[in-house]
Amino acid sequence: MNTIIRRSVLGVAGVAFAGGVFAGPVAGHADVTAVRAAPVAVVQADKPDVGKLLPHGIPGGQSRIELNDEQTANAKAIVAATKKAGMDERAAVVAIGTALQESKLENLGHLGDRNDHDSQGLFQQRPSSGWGTVDQITDPEYATLAFLKGLKQVDGWQDMPLTEAAQTVQVSAYPDHYAQWEQQAADLVAAHWTS
Repeated sequence: MNTIIRRSVLGVAGVAFAGGVFAGPVAGHADVTAVRAAPVAVVQADKPDVGKLLPHGIPGGQSRIELNDEQTANAKAIVAATKKAGMDERAAVVAIGTALQESKLENLGHLGDRNDHDSQGLFQQRPSSGWGTVDQITDPEYATLAFLKGLKQVDGWQDMPLTEAAQTVQVSAYPDHYAQWEQQAADLVAAHWTS
């Protein structure tokens, strides 16, 4: 009995396969110019455009760190503040990339001798340089809005590589170090822009 069922199933499968083989070449002669003439763009509405996030591509030598809950919350706070400032996804990538370099997305308080002068918060901003009070620059929203205010003052920041835009605002002793965080910053913006 099992042999009869097996042969029947194999017979049906063989007919289906043969039908597909014979139908394939016939369908292959159909006019496909209409399909080629009108390419379809697939856009996922709930995710930012990768071209907007990384307009200059990805620089070599990218770094990546695993984020804990606090760091993820800080990334989300940067995204929310960027939206509040009326700026786009690219501004959020620049801000998160900057914070990854400056603090690894940790809201740093005063670290004594390990501090760079009086630098604190996500962006290592300094009260003595006019970024705000310690309480202000250790507030993720305030710190982000202060950074973005500086970014808005940079002519053509939208057309600059992340490291150049970040350096223009931050004036770091290590101006090229921001570039290594561009991919992770773009990934974080893509993950949290619509959340």
